[in-house]
Amino acid sequence: MSDRLDELERRIDELRAGVRRAMRARDGGAARGLRAELRAAERAWDALVGGEQPEEPAARTVPLVTVREQVHQGLRLLGATAQPRLVVAVSEAFLGGTIRSAQLTSLRRDEERSFRSAPFGRPYYLCAALTDRLSPARGLLTLSTWPLERRVVGPLSPRVDFLTCAIAVAGREQADPRAARLLLRMARNIPGATDGSLGPPDPDRVIAAARAELAVHAPRDTRDRAELARRAARQLDDVARLFGAATLSTIKKEYAT
Repeated sequence: MSDRLDELERRIDELRAGVRRAMRARDGGAARGLRAELRAAERAWDALVGGEQPEEPAARTVPLVTVREQVHQGLRLLGATAQPRLVVAVSEAFLGGTIRSAQLTSLRRDEERSFRSAPFGRPYYLCAALTDRLSPARGLLTLSTWPLERRVVGPLSPRVDFLTCAIAVAGREQADPRAARLLLRMARNIPGATDGSLGPPDPDRVIAAARAELAVHAPRDTRDRAELARRAARQLDDVARLFGAATLSTIKKEYAT
């Protein structure tokens, strides 16, 4: 019992230190996860002192990679703006990720609060894509380190980004069954990417089909995005360039001044 108590007490001290580090870094997602683990460890300590058998989940360790970094890795793999559920699927299939979609709900808000309190204090920020109104696009994640042209979305951008993501997924080794299932789901939405069978698609065929469609849409999308990026650079401040303007009237007011 003494050894188990010593182990839990060391774990509690480590978790408390981890929470403090996450709070100093203003990483709200990591702090919440660490606090949940801390509460579980403290419950296990109380149970052991009271002569009860602690629950096994209390002994789990905190993932070495935070949710924030897992999302960052997933977006970098995809190379384009993406919906949270696609980021989660890619993280699980290729990066050993443990993200749950619910964990992404407040992530962008945490990123914006961190940026406002210490602008450019982090190497990167997770932010929303910008619409043609220069407001945050609902349900589309992007990276602050990408140029504006990649972080704005015009009429054709969702399709172009989907095709870009499909090429990235098809270009990775499909060793995990989840990767093969993800590629199949994506291939079914690309004309000519499958042969109509129920088996896994040929990655080379998926890439060829996606590139063929990209050749049709990419030139117009590139022009649209370049124009939106010029507007964003001209009209928005640093915060809004990353997280979007609240309303169109806000943009006009700021631009008028």
